[in-house]
Amino acid sequence: MSAVGNAAGGTGAGSGSAVGPVAAAGPDGPHVLDNPAWASLRGAHAVFAEHPGGRGPGTSRAARYHPEVSPWAALADPADPRCWADLRALVGEGGTAPLAGVPSPPEGWETTGSIPGVQLVDTALRAEAAPEAVRLGPADVPEILALIALTKPGPFLPRTVELGTYLGIRRHGRLIAMAGERLRPPGWTEISAVCTHPGYRGRGLATRLVRAVAAGIRERGETPFLHTAASNTRAIRLYESIGFSLRRRPSFMAVRAPGGPGNTTAKFS
Repeated sequence: MSAVGNAAGGTGAGSGSAVGPVAAAGPDGPHVLDNPAWASLRGAHAVFAEHPGGRGPGTSRAARYHPEVSPWAALADPADPRCWADLRALVGEGGTAPLAGVPSPPEGWETTGSIPGVQLVDTALRAEAAPEAVRLGPADVPEILALIALTKPGPFLPRTVELGTYLGIRRHGRLIAMAGERLRPPGWTEISAVCTHPGYRGRGLATRLVRAVAAGIRERGETPFLHTAASNTRAIRLYESIGFSLRRRPSFMAVRAPGGPGNTTAKFS
C-alpha cells in the first residue's frame, strides 16, 4: 500500500524477485497484516474512515479513507459477499476503489488495474535517529507533493501527512528526501512514501530516513512493515539488506462496482 511505485529510490529496477519464500499463514487464522488497511480503519485511523450509508464501524463491512487522506478502501472479509455489497454502497454504482490483498473481485465487478506486490516486515532492522531529519507537516505539503510527483513512490494526497510521522531531509532549504508512516494496524506501523530526489540518490538518505521513522515506531512498542511493487527489485534488495524480510505477496488492484456510467478515479499513483 505504501510504495506501490518506486519505494527506495523513486525508480523501478529490473525484473524478477529479490525475495525468498513467503511465510506460511499462522495456525490461529488470519494475521492482522493480512488485512492491514481494514485493521487501521477500524482502529488507529477510524477518524479518517468513511462507511456506507453513514453507518459506523460496528455494522459496516467495508470502509475507505477520506478522499484527501488516502485512496485506499478495505473489506472486512473479501470472501464475504456482504462486504462487497457494502463497498458498492460506499463507492456508488460504477464507482471505483483501490484494494490490497484481494485475489479477485466477484462477478459483476471489473478490475481496472492490478500490480503484484510484496509485504516486508522488520526482523533485524537497526533503528536510529537521523539528526539531519526534520518533521514534516501540513505546511510542507506543496513541497512533499512536488517530490512525490517527481519520484512516484505511490499514492500521496494533500492530507496523507496526517496519518503519522513524516520526516524529511533538506539541502539548501529544498526537500530532497522523505519517509513516513501510513497504515497502523494494532502493533504495527507501515513505513511509506520513501523517496529521494534523483539528484541526491546513492547517498544513503532513504536508509537513514527509514531507520529514523522505524525508531519512532519502535518507541511506541510497534513493529515496522512496508509494501512495494514486486517488480521494484532495487527497493526490495535495499530493504532486505537493512533488516526487512518478506512476509507475503499481496496484489494491489483497482476495482469498479457494477452499474452506472463508471469512472476511472481509482489510481495507484
